[in-house]
Amino acid sequence: MDPLRVAVIIGSTRVGRVCDSVGAWFAGWARRRHDLAVETLDLAGYAFPHCYPEEATPDMYRFAGAVGGAEAFVVVTPEYNRSFPASLKQAIDYAYDEWQAKPVGFVAYGSGSAGQYAVEQLRTVFCALHAVTVRDWVGFDLLGEAVDEHGRPRDTDDRERAVSAVLDQLTWWGRALREARRAHPYVS
Repeated sequence: MDPLRVAVIIGSTRVGRVCDSVGAWFAGWARRRHDLAVETLDLAGYAFPHCYPEEATPDMYRFAGAVGGAEAFVVVTPEYNRSFPASLKQAIDYAYDEWQAKPVGFVAYGSGSAGQYAVEQLRTVFCALHAVTVRDWVGFDLLGEAVDEHGRPRDTDDRERAVSAVLDQLTWWGRALREARRAHPYVS
């Protein structure tokens, strides 16, 4: 069976973010699996417009094309004010049909909540886009010892189990939905 094409989306564009370190850490774990082909989509690498334009820009098309080419997603997000960043919502909205009938997992971080509120709000957004979110997620509490002084995640047994659970669920749903889309295209 062909490897499942997974896009790891780095959802913060803030200067001084740790999202890129957390995303690289997760992508490294995912790349250890032979059944996954992992690509990283860093939103900071796209020149998205400040306002939604009448016509899509080349970077909007490029992002939507990358989403369309993926079969599963892992969204890496900080929690800002009990939600996720506006830059992530903007990017999510640039694709629509491309998300449909595909699974989404989450890696989140925050101060105190480990990103739980951002994940719960993202579940609602992806449900509206006809995507399937996996149950488990990976969380980091930045008030604890989750990351080192450079913002790199620390490996722990609990975190490794969480990563395995997310990747196992994402892979199962990704394969099942791949076959379902081949047998009968999704229509919303």
